[in-house]
Amino acid sequence: MIEAEHLRKTFPGRGREKARVVAVDDVGFTARDGEITGLLGPNGAGKTTTLRMLYTLMQPESGRVLVDGIDVATQPEAARRALGVLPDARGVYKRLTARENIRYFGELHGLDPKRIEERTRRLAAALQMEDFLDRQTEGFSQGQRTKTAIARALVHDPKNVILDEPTNGLDVMTTRGLREFLKQLRAEGRCVIFSSHIMQEVAALCDRIVVIAHGRVVAQGTADELRAQTGEANLEDAFVRLIGSEEGLHA
Repeated sequence: MIEAEHLRKTFPGRGREKARVVAVDDVGFTARDGEITGLLGPNGAGKTTTLRMLYTLMQPESGRVLVDGIDVATQPEAARRALGVLPDARGVYKRLTARENIRYFGELHGLDPKRIEERTRRLAAALQMEDFLDRQTEGFSQGQRTKTAIARALVHDPKNVILDEPTNGLDVMTTRGLREFLKQLRAEGRCVIFSSHIMQEVAALCDRIVVIAHGRVVAQGTADELRAQTGEANLEDAFVRLIGSEEGLHA
């Protein structure tokens, strides 16, 4: 389980601006085990900054993050061991094969060769990577790179998984396969968080949805709860209404 409490993060203003830019402002939510939690919001809403604080790449100026009860600020190494992360920048080592990329990350996590081999086999099967597992990653398609990055992120078998726009740039068939993989992670009882600005992805996958706009949580709940809250018949209209009300506050 991942708990975010009152997270805030600002950055220096650009050019002659002196005021700091608020990227995340009092964001809080709970992502439970055995569920997929979606962070839904337009580009620039603060989703990636929020995720970076969850997986220790950034420190919040206030608030805290708990991963399975572990305070990320005071025990970052323990928190990282419990996390598998697909960041927004997910380059792979081009001179290595997909298998070698996965093995390298397994070694960084201190896994023995037998365990790395076992996890690689399982992940390659789940992600349908067998036909390119032993190819050098230079020249990979976007889908092949993403699958390799996900496999190496999960080689240590983490209970909590964070994915930043995992289907960005993927074709339809690869996206469908990745959806099934995320459902499998949920069925295994893992806590899964992923960010997206694509309504169909969130509607198809998420047990709970956290809507973020201008760095703030404007609503959260199940798809049915969000539709009921806004009085709209479909999730897309509910989202537009929620984002529109937030836009009005910042006009």
